[in-house]
Amino acid sequence: MGDHKAKEALYDALVEAARALGNGRRAELVDVLAQGERSVDELAGEIRQSVANTSQHLQRLLRAGVITSRRSGTRVYYSLAGPSVERLWRALRETAEAHVGELGDLARSYLGDRAALGTISRDELRRRLRQGDVVVLDVRPRPEYDTAHIPGALSVPVGDLKVRLRQIPRGTEIVAYCRGSYCVYADDAVRQLADDGRRALRLEEGFPEWKAAGLPVESGAGGSQRGIMEA
Repeated sequence: MGDHKAKEALYDALVEAARALGNGRRAELVDVLAQGERSVDELAGEIRQSVANTSQHLQRLLRAGVITSRRSGTRVYYSLAGPSVERLWRALRETAEAHVGELGDLARSYLGDRAALGTISRDELRRRLRQGDVVVLDVRPRPEYDTAHIPGALSVPVGDLKVRLRQIPRGTEIVAYCRGSYCVYADDAVRQLADDGRRALRLEEGFPEWKAAGLPVESGAGGSQRGIMEA
């Protein structure tokens, strides 16, 4: 019969990753890193924390084996340790959505009223892409687009959308996507496009869910200008 203290140590080790995720700011970091590798400075800006605080959170995630790091010159870059971390984060969100009663109210408070925003499913978007009758905008920050994106999507970070509206062809329906269910970038893009008289939809969920479903993705800047007219 096994030693119970050894069993306790085993189970303590098994939940170490969950312990590391038991902090909202660290969960935010994992959510951002699910989009691709980022530096500590970029991550600090994303979660609106100081570099020092962000570094402490990253060290906790590193110790738990949730993320990895690499040095390039004077900068350190962080990424998720593997696909299992994405699955863990997705399972945690889904569990909270199913069982935490106030989560819906908290999400609505943050995301605002989405009732007027049209949506499109992953399967429908894939069909429309094959037909070539839709323009797809990746409105995440450019480093995330370069890491991976939906094939043929155009990189138009939401902060650049107003100045680049003239470059996006009129007369074609537009689909915007971002990081996932709790990302407001696509919502903001669809509202801006609607205000400009464009027909626009938001992809249900976001890029991580597209990738997790095994749908095609591509990396680099190959599609960044495809289909955009010269200003």
